[in-house]
Amino acid sequence: MIDGALPYLRCPVCQQGLARVERSLRCPAGHSFDMAKQGYADLTAGRMPHVGDTAEMVADRAEFLAAGHYDFIADALDTGLLHGLIVDAGTGTGHYLGRVLDAAPGATGLGLDVSKPALRRAARAHERAAAVLTDLWRPLPIADGVADVIVNVFAPRNGAEFRRVLRPEGRLLVVTPAPDHLRELIDAHGLIQVDPDKAARVRDALGDHFKEESSTALRRALTLTAVETRTLIGMTPSAHHVSDFPAAPTTVTASVLVTTYRPV
Repeated sequence: MIDGALPYLRCPVCQQGLARVERSLRCPAGHSFDMAKQGYADLTAGRMPHVGDTAEMVADRAEFLAAGHYDFIADALDTGLLHGLIVDAGTGTGHYLGRVLDAAPGATGLGLDVSKPALRRAARAHERAAAVLTDLWRPLPIADGVADVIVNVFAPRNGAEFRRVLRPEGRLLVVTPAPDHLRELIDAHGLIQVDPDKAARVRDALGDHFKEESSTALRRALTLTAVETRTLIGMTPSAHHVSDFPAAPTTVTASVLVTTYRPV
């Protein structure tokens, strides 16, 4: 529901507050932004250079996550029993945000993404979750210092904006792939490899604004059917470059790093 997140949202043009008027959000200066019939709000304020995941990628991701294969990642996103705002930056289908909100019954969720097909699902991911179309690389349409927690799972990281919207005592939870994540599929099917300098790039993106509080490595061996393996490949950026999908069950390594940051 967008109404629960309205006190935290700001006009992307003039940074004033927003109010809902039927199927649009408007600020006192008269700037107006459409709400899609699926429930998400478009706060892009202009053309975006990229459109994010396709409908096919989103459908595969929704199917794979619903099967529980990445539940161990969702379980590691401990936000505590807070009563404030949880922002999911790069929310995708809203799967992780929904899981976090289930564990925090007093919290309000706000999912941000650049993919319209993803947001159509994210808007329905949880009764206390709002979904907003926006580019994470641009200034976020959120007021200063209002988020208690920012969740960032396999998504871009805008350190300056994350710091701006997070409360001084807030937390940033970042999930990144480890070097051996999906190694079997990368070797067998030529999927895009994890950047070996991934950890250093994350530190560079956040270092001026956040300090690392803790980090946990999670690793699981997933035994997938041929259909599940195809679905997993389909939700990755490599989906369009793979034609020789496996015809038998496959064991795949899922390996991630969950890191908690505090603002500096």
